[in-house]
Amino acid sequence: MNRALLALAGPDAFDWVELGELPTPVERVALARGELWIKRDDLSSPVYGGNKVRTLETLFGAAKAQGATRIYATGAFGSNHAAATVLHAPRVGLAPGVVLFPQPASSAALENLQVILRSRPALVSLPHWSFLPLGMAWARRQAAREGVRAALMVPGGATEVGALGYVSAALELAAQVDAGLLPPPAAIVVGVGSTCTSAGLLYGVHLAAARGLGGPRPPRIVSARVTPWPVTSAYRIVDLAVRTGRAIAARTGDASFAALERGALAAGLEVDGRYLGGGYGEATPEGRAAIRTFAEHAGFALDTTYSAKAAACALDRVGRGPILFWSTKSTAPLPVVRPEDWAWAPARMKRWIARAEREARAERERRG
Repeated sequence: MNRALLALAGPDAFDWVELGELPTPVERVALARGELWIKRDDLSSPVYGGNKVRTLETLFGAAKAQGATRIYATGAFGSNHAAATVLHAPRVGLAPGVVLFPQPASSAALENLQVILRSRPALVSLPHWSFLPLGMAWARRQAAREGVRAALMVPGGATEVGALGYVSAALELAAQVDAGLLPPPAAIVVGVGSTCTSAGLLYGVHLAAARGLGGPRPPRIVSARVTPWPVTSAYRIVDLAVRTGRAIAARTGDASFAALERGALAAGLEVDGRYLGGGYGEATPEGRAAIRTFAEHAGFALDTTYSAKAAACALDRVGRGPILFWSTKSTAPLPVVRPEDWAWAPARMKRWIARAEREARAERERRG
C-alpha cells in the first residue's frame, strides 16, 4: 500500500502486506486531438501488475491477520484477480485457491487461465457464473475437510478492505499532482468490472481534495463498464465508497473520514456503458481501435476484455481538459506455460482452452 493513506490514518490502522512497487509513474501521450495522461498501474509489480496488486495488499493482510493460510479468488476463467492471487499469494506465505466460471474466449483470458492452472491452486470449477455462491460454499467445505483455515474473496475483492488500496492510490496521484508531475485531471477514466477500483478512487479523490491535496477540486471519476448493469451500477459504486469511508473512520476513531457526503460522491461519478459492446469479455471495434492507438503512441498493449474498452472511453474524451486514463491491466511478462501445466484441469476447462486457442489464432490472423 502506498504510505499516503497510512500517513493520514496512522501506521497501525490497517493490516496489509507489501506486494507492489509504488508509486506507479504517470506518463503523457501526445495525440492528434490533444494530450492524454496515463497512470501506469499496469507496472505496479514485475510479478503481475495491474489494479489487483493494490487490492490484494490489504485483502492478503486482513486474511493473514485472521490466521488464514489459504486464500481463494473468485471470478471468470480469465480473471485478473485470480491470476494476481495465484502469483502473489505465495510471496506472503498464503496458498492460493480459485473458484472460477466460464467467460467468452479471448487471448488475454486464455493466458490468465493457463497461468492460474500452472500454479496448481486449490480449484473449484463451475459451469456458469450463477453457481458462484454454491462454489464459494464448496470451497469453504473443501478447505475445512483438509483442515485448512481459508479466506474467500468476492469477485474483484470488492469490499471496504479491498477498496482501501485505491483510496491510497488516489492520495498517491494527488501527491504526484502536487509535485508537478501532471496537471490536476479534469477526469479519471477507469474500467469498472467489480467496482472496487472505482469506489476506492471515488472516495480517495474526494478525501484528497478535502485535505487540500491534488488541486482545488476532485477529478470526476468516469467508470467505463466492462461488466454490465446491475453489477456496475452507480449506486453500488457510491455505496462501496461510502462504506469504505465509514470503515476507515471505525478503524481510526476519526469521524472525519466518514464525513464525505453520499450526494457529493454521487455527483463526482459517471458510469459510461457505451463501450461495453456485447457484454463482459466480448471484444468491440472501439476497443480494437484503442489497442492500435496505444500500441502506436503509448508503447504498450491493452486487452480486449478490460483495458481496451476503458481506453476507448478515455480517447473519446481527449481535448476536454486534462484526461487521465488509469491503466489497470498488467503488462508484466507472464510465466512460460506448457500444455502439461494444465493437463490436470477439469474437462470443462480443457474444452474452453481449446476453443480459446482457436479464437487466439483467429485474432492473430485478423491482425495480419
